[in-house]
Amino acid sequence: MNRKRWLVSALQRHERPLVRYAHRLVGDLETARDVVQDTFLKLCEQDPGQLDGRLPEWLFTVCRNRAIDHLRKEGRMDSLGEREPATETPDVAEQKEQTSDILARVRDLPARQQEVLRLKFQEGLSYKQISAVTEESVSNVGFLLHTAIKTLRRQLAASGRNAS
Repeated sequence: MNRKRWLVSALQRHERPLVRYAHRLVGDLETARDVVQDTFLKLCEQDPGQLDGRLPEWLFTVCRNRAIDHLRKEGRMDSLGEREPATETPDVAEQKEQTSDILARVRDLPARQQEVLRLKFQEGLSYKQISAVTEESVSNVGFLLHTAIKTLRRQLAASGRNAS
């Protein structure tokens, strides 16, 4: 595959998930788009052969680092993982209430647990990819996910909601 097609393919496949991820980190859609644009500009400087098989984790790592740089510059580093972008939930009232409850409970988790949950379940990354993005060991990623899910299940069971 030539370089131009490789870049276009990467952009088409990863832009939306990266914007969603950056939005959660920085809390502002325009800033998130800027972070992702910087990420893809950095990708333009890379040799495709060097990233073969590691493109998603490389993109998420660079995006995360750019978002953290932005938060540091803005003096908001404590907000990492605390932002929730505006999204519509399903029209069904029960699902809407349950989704809102679960999201609120996720926001109450420690930031590292929130981040690995989102990378796993929202972005579909593997433990190994999450490890590369967050610089946590693969076993610690597993521990963070297990702890977060166990906490959410316990809280949902205590509130009488289905934890599955």
